[in-house]
Amino acid sequence: MLRMMTWNIRTGGRDRDGTDRRDRIVSVVAAQRPDVLALQELRGLDRTLPGLAERMGLVPYLARSCFGQPVAVLVRPPLRVLRSGRVRRPFHHAAARVQVATGAGPLTVFSTHLDPYSGGRRRMEADWLAAAVRRTGGGLALVAGDLNTLEPAVDHDARLAGLAAPYRRRHLRRDGRTVDTRAVARLLDGGLVDLWPRSGGDEPGGLTVPTRHGGAEFAGMRLDYLLATPALAERAYAVRVVRGGDADDASDHYPVLAELDLDAA
Repeated sequence: MLRMMTWNIRTGGRDRDGTDRRDRIVSVVAAQRPDVLALQELRGLDRTLPGLAERMGLVPYLARSCFGQPVAVLVRPPLRVLRSGRVRRPFHHAAARVQVATGAGPLTVFSTHLDPYSGGRRRMEADWLAAAVRRTGGGLALVAGDLNTLEPAVDHDARLAGLAAPYRRRHLRRDGRTVDTRAVARLLDGGLVDLWPRSGGDEPGGLTVPTRHGGAEFAGMRLDYLLATPALAERAYAVRVVRGGDADDASDHYPVLAELDLDAA
């Protein structure tokens, strides 16, 4: 069994007022013991991520950003990394790509963080990710991260109505009325499978933001996803949002964890 987790840790685990949340982040990761961890918002961790990862028992593979914040995939030994790199497109943040060896064949994991401000940009970034997944050959692959996109086929009007106008506009199309779910829809239309239905109905509905740490730009949303190729989705179970304890205030996002019926090769 492999445990896969994704988490936006908010500005590298430190706030503008000097609050340092990194010990709480390490505590959550230590409790969950993911074998592969996709992290987003690694501001300021370009040089210090190896030390933080060592505390977690993981090896980091970082993708730097030209415009926003780095992202990374971290891997727990003895899981063997076959190759690593980034998706070479101008993402607002970045997309890291790591392939690991499993008994069922190579597993490629993408950690990404889509544009927070523009639905059109998110849709473009989703197309780049879909193309990168296709290049893996349709085997075992996973897109993990903060997609900054509300899920399709769900009525979001009530929750968006409670947001301040600047934050509400992030989730609307140019007409100012239609909820913009295109980025996730593009990835699903490209053949990826949302793993959340494997949760068995976790309450409250898979919402990943906000936490007790705050987040005025959020209103009870699911923005963090694990999207798998069909071959991998067949091996996924026990999907859940990690809540409680340090997870409640280590970031403004909750982590999402899935167990995969895979073993290291």
